[in-house]
Amino acid sequence: MSEKILLFDKWDFSEVQVNDVSLKQVININPVYFPHSFGRHAEKRFAKERVNIVERLANNLMHYGKLWAKNTGRMAGKKQKAINIVKAAFDMIYLKTKKNPIQVLVDAVTNAGPNEDTTRISYGGVVYHVSVDVSPNRRLDLALRFISQGVRMASWKTGKPIEEALAEELILAANNDPSSYAIRKKQEQEKMAAASR
Repeated sequence: MSEKILLFDKWDFSEVQVNDVSLKQVININPVYFPHSFGRHAEKRFAKERVNIVERLANNLMHYGKLWAKNTGRMAGKKQKAINIVKAAFDMIYLKTKKNPIQVLVDAVTNAGPNEDTTRISYGGVVYHVSVDVSPNRRLDLALRFISQGVRMASWKTGKPIEEALAEELILAANNDPSSYAIRKKQEQEKMAAASR
């Protein structure tokens, strides 16, 4: 009998379900002991689809706190720190909800991904904003970006520990709560897209 692969020796991937049909292909929930692919996907097109969803969240957290200073390099390469943040946040999520934290993350990403966006089209020097559907890959990227931005801003402004901010943001987004930063950003983006139909 083979041993079950548990994330951080605690969380089981086998009971996790992706309820959104369009995101099933791009959310990778293959079992891993530790979410680190050592950049094997970096040079290949669309290879990030094969990166585990927990690792993609950790990668998104590797930025600095302020929005305008997010790429200062201050957090560059501190992946172990980002993984430890995710690990602690998962423990908090389990204590608060008694649910599998991987399932909470998948639900949060599913709810936070916008379905519509706007693009610029120019006709004869005049620029129009036109509503377009968002591809599943971009939906996932935007959802993870919104979640990590919300976490950084909540932690930066209030002095709250980032693990606590991440746990709260994921729980709120998983419940589709409008007080979540990611859900608010998604609704703003969809509202703008609806206005430019």
